[in-house]
Amino acid sequence: MTKLSLPRLTFAHLPTPVEPLPRLSSVLGGPQLWIKRDDQTGLAFGGNKARKLEFLLAEAKAHGARTLITRGAVQSNHCRQTAAAAAQHGFGCILVLAGHPPEHATGNVLLDMLLGAEIVWAEDRDAGQLLQKTFDDAWSDGRRPYLVPYGGSSPTGAAAYAEALSELMAQDVPIDRIVFASSSGGTQAGLVAGARIHGFDAHIQGISVDTPSQQLCESVAALANEVGSLLGNPLELTASDIDVNDGYLGGGYAVIGDLERNAIGLFARNEGILLDPVYTGRAAGGMIDMIEKGEINAEERVLFWHTGGTPALFAFADQLR
Repeated sequence: MTKLSLPRLTFAHLPTPVEPLPRLSSVLGGPQLWIKRDDQTGLAFGGNKARKLEFLLAEAKAHGARTLITRGAVQSNHCRQTAAAAAQHGFGCILVLAGHPPEHATGNVLLDMLLGAEIVWAEDRDAGQLLQKTFDDAWSDGRRPYLVPYGGSSPTGAAAYAEALSELMAQDVPIDRIVFASSSGGTQAGLVAGARIHGFDAHIQGISVDTPSQQLCESVAALANEVGSLLGNPLELTASDIDVNDGYLGGGYAVIGDLERNAIGLFARNEGILLDPVYTGRAAGGMIDMIEKGEINAEERVLFWHTGGTPALFAFADQLR
């Protein structure tokens, strides 16, 4: 099993554990459930972005960058971990966050501030255009910015999850299906590319948190092909090779409903594991619903890949009680 040859900084806490979920499995009447704990990767409460940032920061250093710039939602886990990586490695950090500043800083916004990031609030402006202006201004000011892609989902960032798939295989847990939250597509693209490269034949099941299935399948396939090319293993994946379930979008991105509340409660009360309300709560809720409907059968061995995000629990406290 080959290791990635891309430039890399090593700061994530790896390998992350794979743990059985016997009580939750029993409550749901099967299947056998495991969890991959990428909520324990380090960088200010952990999450999947730590893996991607190991490669992205190496790329930034190779370009002579001194400032990291990226964007996300108000409670962006990606932004929080980017700010933590920047602090750890001596970069400046500017975050362009959608919407208006909250009345009280909590969750990831509070952590962004504690980590020393400069926050630019988009308010009523287009966040993409504001990101480019922020980058251009930083360049003009001599700050040598590096633009960290949204969600870390460039070929370089996504390649980290091809390596993560290799890590899982080395842990030798018999798995029929992997379930996880899919949004910007980098995690899913890396897992799919890694599975093809390493001959891993378990089903890779993304649960979309914010994007229609066809659109996300197309972008994941394209990105997975770019990951393959980057790693010297050309792939020819199409949207039909990607599985995304978009049946759990609910009221929209970061709109919390009974699905998320139920999943968070079941994981917390039966396994002592905290999910987040936006990503893993929605993905776990989808997985539970698929089990209850028989779409995931009781004989399967299923791994839930926990991608982190738990600081957002505090920002949504009023909706989770």
